[in-house]
Parts: sequence; structure tokens; C-alpha cells
Amino acid sequence: MIHIENLTVIFNAGTPDERAALDGLALSVPKGQWISVIGSNGAGKTTLLNAIAGSVPIAGGSVVLDGIDRSGEPEYRRARIIGRVRQDPTAGTAPDMTVMDNLALASRKGPRRLLPAKPASLKRRLLERLAELGMGLEDRSGENVSRLSGGQRQALALLMAAMTGPAVLLLDEHTAALDPRNADIVMSLTRRFVRDFGLTALMVTHDMRRALADGDRLVMMHEGGIVADLSGEGKAAASVEDLVRLFREVRGEEYAEDRDLLA
Repeated sequence: MIHIENLTVIFNAGTPDERAALDGLALSVPKGQWISVIGSNGAGKTTLLNAIAGSVPIAGGSVVLDGIDRSGEPEYRRARIIGRVRQDPTAGTAPDMTVMDNLALASRKGPRRLLPAKPASLKRRLLERLAELGMGLEDRSGENVSRLSGGQRQALALLMAAMTGPAVLLLDEHTAALDPRNADIVMSLTRRFVRDFGLTALMVTHDMRRALADGDRLVMMHEGGIVADLSGEGKAAASVEDLVRLFREVRGEEYAEDRDLLA
């Protein structure tokens, strides 16, 4: 589903500040797999998502999505097969449009478009989707999104990104700006949507416990590359202390218990 080879992204090319944000990165993700991506600030986590989405130009390598090389494809075309939820709850929705209008707009994109023959049928289906969030938004479908709380907006953004079954779902610290209760709600919805829609997902997170608890696979990044890739029994047996120890080894530092190292 996702196949990346020798992916390189250069920031400030040709200047004294030139640096490789991604440096020959390789990653393959089969259909339906959920990967949690961790690493320190500047490791290249968000840049990886941006390169997959087409938000940043690549200096080398290839990005193959759903069997097609998308490396030269502009972001707006890739958006047809990519769902994305960012850290900022205001980034994934149109605040001056109603909840229903946001959902209707999202239903027009993706490999499984939800447009039925009759608008009334579409509205019923979208109201059912809203009810599944468990936030009462089906009763507020005519209100502008700007009136929703941050947790409600992020849940709506997640539904909009996932409901048409995109080829790839990109989650960039999508619970980091929420209070603990809403973060738990959005994560519960994430698990359900990934499972029910059979999504291939990459989730960037600074929460090592969440990275270990959720997803099928855990990838650790450092200086634009992948330094660890855990799945199956290896991921199940790993602890936060193991991840911190591994990261210190990568950086050539002596191990000390410091659970905030990757924050």
C-alpha cells in the first residue's frame, strides 16, 4: 500500500543552513497496517507525512501509494486518496460551514465516495455517521463548526478523513492538543475507524505508551532515518524504558531513566 525508497527531503538547499530532513529513508507498509511513528523533535516524523502527502518537494527517492508512483504528483491530487488529521483541531474542518456541509464536502472525495442518487439519502447516512461519534453532533448538524469544542472538531475531522476509506490515513499528533478526556475519546474513535474501514495508517506521536499500546507496528526515527522497527512479539514485549534506552544508544548517550526524552 505504501512503498517508499531512498526518500530524501532537503531543507534550505544551497544555503549554509542546508540539512537533510529525510535522508534516504525506506519504508514499506502493507494494506491495513497501522504504524506508530516516534522520535525526538526534528527527527523527520512530520516531514515524512508531508512527503507522503505531497506537501513538501522531495530531492530524491520515490513514494508509491496504492501501487502508483506518486512522487511527482501534486498535493491536491494525492488528497483524493489520503485522509489527514493534524494536531490543530481547527485545521481539518471549515469553521464557517455547518457540520453537515463539512461532512457532505468530505463525502465527495476518496476511493469510496458516499454520494448517493438522492440528497436525502446522503443526509441520513451522514447523520448516522455523526451519531456514531457519541457526541450528540447529529443534533447539531446545522450549526457552524466554529461553535464546536476542540474535541468535537477533532472527532469530526477524523470522521471526515476516514469515512470514505482513503488509501492512506495520516495522523500527525492528532490528540496532542486535546485534554486527556477528549484525547481518549478521539483515540477510541481512531481505533474503531482504522479497524472498521480497514485503513492503512501512519500515526506520529510523542506518547511512547500510546505508541506501544496502539497500532500493529512501531517505527522510531532519528535524524531523518528509521533506527528501529518493531512489530509482533518485539513490539508487544517492549516497554517505555526499552524505547528510551534504544534512543540513547542511537544518540551515543549513556542510558538514564528519562521518559521525557522523546517529548
